[in-house]
Amino acid sequence: MSSDAGDDDDVVHDFRPLIVVYKSGRLERPLATPPVPPGTDAATGVASRDVRLSAASFVRLYLPPPCAAVAGGERLPVVVYFHGGGFVIGSAASPAYHRCLNDLAAACPAVAVSVDYRLAPEHPLPAAYEDSAAALAWVLSAADPWLAVHGDLSRVFLAGDSAGGNICHHLAMRHGLTSQHPPHRLKGIVLIHPWFWGKEPIGGEAAAGDQKGLWEFVCPDAADGADDPRMNPTAAGAPGLENLACEKVMVCVAEGDTLRWRGRAYAEAVVRARGGEAAAVELLESEGVGHVFYLFEPGHEKADELLRRIAAFISAK
Repeated sequence: MSSDAGDDDDVVHDFRPLIVVYKSGRLERPLATPPVPPGTDAATGVASRDVRLSAASFVRLYLPPPCAAVAGGERLPVVVYFHGGGFVIGSAASPAYHRCLNDLAAACPAVAVSVDYRLAPEHPLPAAYEDSAAALAWVLSAADPWLAVHGDLSRVFLAGDSAGGNICHHLAMRHGLTSQHPPHRLKGIVLIHPWFWGKEPIGGEAAAGDQKGLWEFVCPDAADGADDPRMNPTAAGAPGLENLACEKVMVCVAEGDTLRWRGRAYAEAVVRARGGEAAAVELLESEGVGHVFYLFEPGHEKADELLRRIAAFISAK
């Protein structure tokens, strides 16, 4: 083997377990799992199907069984979910997210829409934001019969974990800043272990390290590194959180997650931006568990509690 061929196996970027990039351009995604098809979930009775929105993105819709609907044929809230994975891994068709959305749609009950978006490095940011915004616009148009017949577009929630929580914030800000009178004000957002960071450590954070490196890898045009407002919504010069176009906010953090201090800081900043209206922000901390634990341990008692609390937040009027 020539030395040049050996060099091709040199690692250029190592963000294990999410992604490894080699000099040759080869990519490894150690956590990637084969997709699972939509259908009717045996455990919950929730039906699902895919709708392609473009050549590069699709959504998976979830509809709870008729017996889960509220009495009188009242329409159901709509939950638009964005998966995590550092913007480099994940899919609406992955087994963990498919199970999670079945459970969430049944627990609320709600019409759920899981968004599949383009990933970096093949498609650096803002590709994921653009695909997510297009999916939200599609949901709000009620172009699909499940949404048109069963969904209540006055009760649209955005939810997502890790990078998906970051997307929720970005869309809620964009929704508020791009229109004087949004035709559909979002009912709420649910940020689960959101991926926020910054140049200066807060709380018990370690030095930025891989968080900063991964962010700059997926977003090469970051305006100020980890203090880009898309990564650090509380940075100096970031748009004010009073521009969040939603009635209420839920932030979920985990005791064993490095990101928990950012999640808490975000919740506190939203309260301040809303004039100290603490009731508009719900903070849930799961003790003794780590980042997105509920995806890997769905039977954990803390996963059950997380699901119940999110379902209660969405179903409350």
